[in-house]
Amino acid sequence: MTAAPSPRGGGAPRRPDPCTFVVFGAAGDLTRRLLVPALYNLAEGGLLPEEFALCGVARADLSDAAFRARLVEGLNRFATVAVVPEYAERLLRRVTYLAGDFADPATYRRLAEKLGAAGNCLFYLATPPDVFAEVARGLGQAGLTRQRPGAWRRVIVEKPFGSDLASARRLNRALLDVLEEEQIFRIDHYLGKETVQNILVLRFANGIFEPLWNRDHIDHVQITVAETVSVESRGKFYDATGALRDMVPNHLFQLLALTAMEPPTCFEADAVRSEKTKVLHAVHRLAPERAAQDAVRAQYRAGTVQGRSVAAFRDAPDIAADSITESYVALRLLIDNWRWAGVPFYLRTGKALAARKTEIAVKFKQAPFSMFRDTSIERLAQNFLVLRIQPDEGAALQFNAKVPGPLLRADGVRMDFKYKDYFDAAPSTGYETLIYDCMIGDATQFQRADYVEAGWQVVQPFLDAWHAEGARGLATYAAGSEGPGEADALLRRDGRLWRAIASGPA
Repeated sequence: MTAAPSPRGGGAPRRPDPCTFVVFGAAGDLTRRLLVPALYNLAEGGLLPEEFALCGVARADLSDAAFRARLVEGLNRFATVAVVPEYAERLLRRVTYLAGDFADPATYRRLAEKLGAAGNCLFYLATPPDVFAEVARGLGQAGLTRQRPGAWRRVIVEKPFGSDLASARRLNRALLDVLEEEQIFRIDHYLGKETVQNILVLRFANGIFEPLWNRDHIDHVQITVAETVSVESRGKFYDATGALRDMVPNHLFQLLALTAMEPPTCFEADAVRSEKTKVLHAVHRLAPERAAQDAVRAQYRAGTVQGRSVAAFRDAPDIAADSITESYVALRLLIDNWRWAGVPFYLRTGKALAARKTEIAVKFKQAPFSMFRDTSIERLAQNFLVLRIQPDEGAALQFNAKVPGPLLRADGVRMDFKYKDYFDAAPSTGYETLIYDCMIGDATQFQRADYVEAGWQVVQPFLDAWHAEGARGLATYAAGSEGPGEADALLRRDGRLWRAIASGPA
């Protein structure tokens, strides 16, 4: 089945074909907090089909009216823009609900009866990851994944996609037993953010950047995803998952791949995804003993985050008293290809840190200092290109300029671009673009099976090393800090420093 053309080639985006949006796990928070506000934004922007229906499937015993009321409450509470009743009514006028157990084949038979002659169907698995395969099998056995001319069937799978390399492979096999790869849309909501999508435009549409985007000019790259939130009420999930599994194979590797990939032959799904996958295949594979040296894992102690007292990780609800699960991870990776040989990529992510910040910082090599040796210039500021993903989306370029006055003095200055200053973009959830792309069949921003497995191949040595170490290799850091000192030492070993999380507008 050929995917519909992408709207990115220019002109106005087209309205998707009529479809029914079926959400498994629809009684959960994801639906009311993010999916329905995203669908509302699409409706207001004229990017939902004229014939659009929403069907919720979950274990909770709800009527159609009760489910609709729950969605209305969520929309009014979590919408990113003021809700216009006309658009809300247009979105929610065709809402139905089906109560059922995901393990019961009868649930899928009743769903098939409810959908009847519906043509295009988009199934969203907003469920715990341990039932992804189960739901896919149920859909397949009920004939709901079968496509025919003029009637597509697609499945969106939320993260985490596996918990290690072996489980990711099992899940891929289970999905591909009942679905074609083109029907599977493995979602990562980070790719719905404008700055993430802008990375490719910034790199490949500007002659001033791409010629410098290599080992000859770039010293290193830092990718940071820092959160101020603690584990809070997600203790049961988080204690079984940890920062590495939760964030690195998906969010951080997406940013890594977009930063490091080669130019695709065209801006189409398979071309882009193939280049991203090549990056992960090129990441230098480490033996477990070396992996332990090139990674830091840590757990937060009690502290204060932006004036708020935060209990220690082990004191959070549903966290084991002797837990060695990491709430922070830092990695040093090398990419073994012609463009990046010898350029380290430093990745870090953690909870209960000093500030909320997601950024890619590209550090260019220092200019020769020799011509300034007999001047009053003592040092040159570092040249950084910083791509801010959140909370203040934009980009900044730091370079040297002469300080006014009779002496020859230089200081670092910054050119700063902020999306909100240049574009009148309405606030979004990050899911709008991804849901729209799925409805038109554009898989560019979704993960392919080989990409998922390539990511876990990179992560697996770190998991193995930490399993062998047990509690010995676990560091700690105070909640509200910049992270553990061991992460600073990871960069100091190479003569480099992390950019501050909490300070500086860039």
